[in-house]
Amino acid sequence: MFDTKIAFIVLDDLLVWQKLNVVSFLATGIASAYPEIMGAPYIDSLGRCYANMSGQPMLIFEADLSGLQNAHRKGLERELTLVPYVHAMFSTGHDEANRQVFLAEDPNNMNLVGLAICGSKKVVDKAIKGLSLHK
Repeated sequence: MFDTKIAFIVLDDLLVWQKLNVVSFLATGIASAYPEIMGAPYIDSLGRCYANMSGQPMLIFEADLSGLQNAHRKGLERELTLVPYVHAMFSTGHDEANRQVFLAEDPNNMNLVGLAICGSKKVVDKAIKGLSLHK
């Protein structure tokens, strides 16, 4: 049904609140990069209007650091849309500070705790090959 695939990968040993936090931030990055995935607003039977959500499914996978870094490398090689979240971002309090700690990361060895990947379904599948759905 969809030609594209959206996958979120979170570090398997994070606390639950951290996993939820990471995925929520990654989802905003995907929505920003692909505004066309947004469906129409929801309207209840009383006519009240609610915000719209993605019309495309998003799958959440888990991995260790090596798995995240491997998916990141493959995503770069395949020119997929990537939204990374690094561990140092947990210690910041605002977007500009996030950008600063991200810039300080070794780009070839990021301390990733989360990664969103979007692109052609077949290409995304190759980038996340071997990863398991989050339990």
